[in-house]
Amino acid sequence: MPTFTAPDGTHLAYHVRGEGEPLVVVPGGPMRASVYLEDLGGLTAHRRLVLLDLRGTGDSAVPTDPATYRCDHMVDDVEALRAHMGLEHMDLLAHSAGGSLAILYAARYPARVRRLVLVHANGSALGLRNTAEDRLAAARLRAREPWFDKAFPALEAWLTGESDFDPACAPFFFGRWDATAEAHDAATEEQTNEEAEGRYFSDGAFDPDATRAALAGLTAPVLVQAGELDGGPRPELARRAADAFPNAEFEVQPGAGHYPWLDDPERFVRRVVAFLDR
Repeated sequence: MPTFTAPDGTHLAYHVRGEGEPLVVVPGGPMRASVYLEDLGGLTAHRRLVLLDLRGTGDSAVPTDPATYRCDHMVDDVEALRAHMGLEHMDLLAHSAGGSLAILYAARYPARVRRLVLVHANGSALGLRNTAEDRLAAARLRAREPWFDKAFPALEAWLTGESDFDPACAPFFFGRWDATAEAHDAATEEQTNEEAEGRYFSDGAFDPDATRAALAGLTAPVLVQAGELDGGPRPELARRAADAFPNAEFEVQPGAGHYPWLDDPERFVRRVVAFLDR
């Protein structure tokens, strides 16, 4: 397992899978170990994935200062990984909450980004936050699913603050609620650093106006993907995120929840590879 050292001395790990040109991958969660990404639906057949374990997750060390779990503090961890790999610039893919980290990286180090893929990315860095109604509207699209009548009241109670998260809500995050989705969901708690999760989006992490201004100078192509059934972000919110980049394209994957490489791996891989190989 390869490691490198962050600017503050924290030892960070990454996992290499597949062959070919490197694609650096930033996981979401927030603060979930990169193992949940697996091979991204078979993307390893086309690219060498460099899966970063963010500080305090997976095989990476816990930092001395827990304040460094805040999203903006980890931008230089990504830059340290690029330098460690000896890349002049890199292709970067980020999922979910990792999208805000990748957006901040692109704003701070635009010359280091060759291509950027944002997979169902959290847009907090751009001032675009999911709302409870966003998630409920997406959830209502699943009204014909056999689990809906039990899951929807639990989701509504969680989003309105009436109760804690109920595992009954889990099917809403997947395009298909099957054995693969259940196993993926069951590993979430074990793979997530809960303390770090609580600090990731803490006050001061984002300055959307400054980030948008910095991204105006980004020349790299950007692919912003959303899922038809995903509530975080819904396609319209993801489309607005794409508008923040000078050279972006936007796509909605039909039938996809929050993990598109599980819902339709062939389509997901085909689209990402076509974008990266231009």
